[in-house]
Amino acid sequence: MSLSQKLSCIARSWPSDPFRPNFQLGKFLLALSDHPDLTPSAVRAAELLRNNELQAKYQLSEKTFVPRSKPLHYDQLREGFEKSAQGIARPWWKIFFNVW
Repeated sequence: MSLSQKLSCIARSWPSDPFRPNFQLGKFLLALSDHPDLTPSAVRAAELLRNNELQAKYQLSEKTFVPRSKPLHYDQLREGFEKSAQGIARPWWKIFFNVW
């Protein structure tokens, strides 16, 4: 399988981003697969990103995910993304008073 075909396969299996419908990384990788100077390291990098292998190689500590200043920050951020993907918005008063 050629480099172009490998990158095309990776691009087609890339999940779509509901928050940026006008910019999809899969479409970018698909366009990049036709580039004449495509290198094996670029294809390998895309493959590593798709399979989350870099996350296993460079693990982050618990301190990164639970900062002392605001321990629920990332949980609230994830909850906000999940609700906005479903079309559920926070009421104005929760935004105004910074209530979750």
